[in-house]
Amino acid sequence: MPSITKPLIPLAPLPTNDLGLTIRDYEGAMSTLCAGCGHDSITAAIVQAFWELSMPPRDIAKLSGIGCSSKTPTYFIRGAHGFNSAHGRMAAIATGAAAANRELTLLGVSGDGDSLSIGIGHLAHAIRRNVKMVYVIENNGVYGLTKGQLSASADIGTRPKKGEANVIAPIDPIMLGLSMGATFLARSFSGDKEQLVPILKAAVAHNGFALIDVISPCVTFNDHEGSTKSYRFVREHEVKEVVTDYVPVREEITATVGGRGSRTVTMHDGSVLTFRATPEGYDPTNRLSVEAYIRDHQRHGEVVTGLLYLDESGSSMHEVNHTPTHALAKIPVDQLCPGSAVLDDLMSDFR
Repeated sequence: MPSITKPLIPLAPLPTNDLGLTIRDYEGAMSTLCAGCGHDSITAAIVQAFWELSMPPRDIAKLSGIGCSSKTPTYFIRGAHGFNSAHGRMAAIATGAAAANRELTLLGVSGDGDSLSIGIGHLAHAIRRNVKMVYVIENNGVYGLTKGQLSASADIGTRPKKGEANVIAPIDPIMLGLSMGATFLARSFSGDKEQLVPILKAAVAHNGFALIDVISPCVTFNDHEGSTKSYRFVREHEVKEVVTDYVPVREEITATVGGRGSRTVTMHDGSVLTFRATPEGYDPTNRLSVEAYIRDHQRHGEVVTGLLYLDESGSSMHEVNHTPTHALAKIPVDQLCPGSAVLDDLMSDFR
């Protein structure tokens, strides 16, 4: 079903931000994802964050690849620029967009399959170049559009809807970022809007590549043998006129991780994740201690959330390459083409 436009009929006067815009001005089309999908919760957090930042939609560029996650830019900030790229290529397209127009705020939304499998090479180079952008991974451990194959972020022991349990070690995007010199790393849970919105706002303000790994439950995990809501059960027990797949309507999973202790959250398939927010006194500027802290809690089966690592001393791609301070489209032609003498001098270095 194609996306449809949301009706803009508020039931009551809505508050406005510094630009005089309401939160509805930062929404997009109606979501066609499964009811209860964690990705829709992330969309709500993005809408809230950019409305609170009072950022003009025309100054934002949304980018994505392929997958359930890559559909979500349709559902927020309708007035922004947008580009839906090929599978795994979003980071490369975003790098080009950043090079061409540094005046835009780049918001990339990708999935664990899009980023950590086919796109991991492009993600790695965007990290090492320190491209100034916000890169959100909507991480559910599966390829949702193609019926639930396990992705590269699936934990050992995780079972797909069909087939054997995963025995291959997962790729952790936070650990990948730490090893490659990332300058902003955060992790959150899709259902914890109270934590995710400030993280998104901090990522926008960061002068460099800001990677946010968001654990996002997938409702299709409920489709397994023995479930009365599985595709097979419905086919066998439903009197129907047409053959179609069935995804049950599920409640959105919400939970506040909080600043102290740990919080267990039950996913749609009955599995349980234990989240722990970074404590007071946590130092996000020490790369080695951050890695040790995360690994220690991983051994206890806990997912650490919050702003995990921050390096504000790094230079962004534009600073490293000494690019112009304005968008290339705004630079006069005489500056873009310095003349044959300058070009001949440049080429002499390569002879």
